[in-house]
Amino acid sequence: MDWFSLKRGLAEDIVKRLFKLNAILFGEFTLTSGLKSPYYIDLRVIPSYPDDFINVCNAYYEILANEVGSFDRIAGVPTAGIPFATMLAYRFRKPLIYVRKEVERGHGRGRIVEGVLNVNDRVVIIDDVATTGESLMLTAQSIVSMGGRVEDAVVLVDREQGAEANLMKMGVKLHSLVKISDAAKILLDHGLINDELYNKILSYVRGKLIG
Repeated sequence: MDWFSLKRGLAEDIVKRLFKLNAILFGEFTLTSGLKSPYYIDLRVIPSYPDDFINVCNAYYEILANEVGSFDRIAGVPTAGIPFATMLAYRFRKPLIYVRKEVERGHGRGRIVEGVLNVNDRVVIIDDVATTGESLMLTAQSIVSMGGRVEDAVVLVDREQGAEANLMKMGVKLHSLVKISDAAKILLDHGLINDELYNKILSYVRGKLIG
């Protein structure tokens, strides 16, 4: 099976799993970025379901294997990205690092990047969802400031709100299993959401892209 067909099948399976586990919610939500949204994706619940966690990690694994290529280390974005990054580091037998949101001063080593990072190490960043890309960009900047190289970031869902373009400006390519517009179409095709909600999601995405 070619990668395009495999990826499409993985996306369909994972999106249905997320819906079943209430990892995709619909309503009125305020995101970390401050943006309002008619839906919310909560992948923090996934590690609580071992079988589903394994399937989601398998999807990440395939993206890394088919789209990213070689790399030296895996970095998890706290906190949602770390469980997935940990499993991927184990499967690829690659060192795991993560970037603190802020340096804990006054004790310990006072490091922003935890783990061993060598100069010129190529690091791939793992997170759950990409919105504007702010968390991914901050993580990339911290790694680069310590001498590492970041060329790829992988998320499960791209909310299509600017992350791809923002990361590209830094020379980082965003990889995702599925874009939210395609996820909504999968849910519609399987009768899990209605036309009104599907169109609301598309209007929201298009409005954010234009605005």
